[in-house]
Amino acid sequence: MAILNKKQKVSDEIPSASMADIAFLLLIFFLVTTVFPKDRGLPIVLPEAQEEVEVSQRNILHLDIMPDGFVRMRRGDSQNVSTIPPREIEQLWRIEVAQNENLIAAVKTHPDAAHRYMIQVLDALQLAGAERIALQMLEEG
Repeated sequence: MAILNKKQKVSDEIPSASMADIAFLLLIFFLVTTVFPKDRGLPIVLPEAQEEVEVSQRNILHLDIMPDGFVRMRRGDSQNVSTIPPREIEQLWRIEVAQNENLIAAVKTHPDAAHRYMIQVLDALQLAGAERIALQMLEEG
């Protein structure tokens, strides 16, 4: 029996033949096992397309969001305008809806107003239980 004393040469290279396979397997693994958080926003249900319906002005509460963050409030076709901060919208809505159950909040945002002001008003309306809200951009004039 012959004993071979041949030294095997140790390689100092990292085998890279299957490196791409391993990378793709890891990529697929992380894509499949990652849990993405659900969107945390206002749930808005958009109505189906219907014919236009005339709404009486006495059933509309106009809320115009101005660039400074204050809200101009006007009832129906009245010319009386009062300016209030967004934090008072919730209480105002509760009082108004107690007087008129068919009330619709017409929220109009000025083009120069920050997005956060609109969100503050919508949050206040949601806390007050408003279900009928119309969103528009305030026309300058």
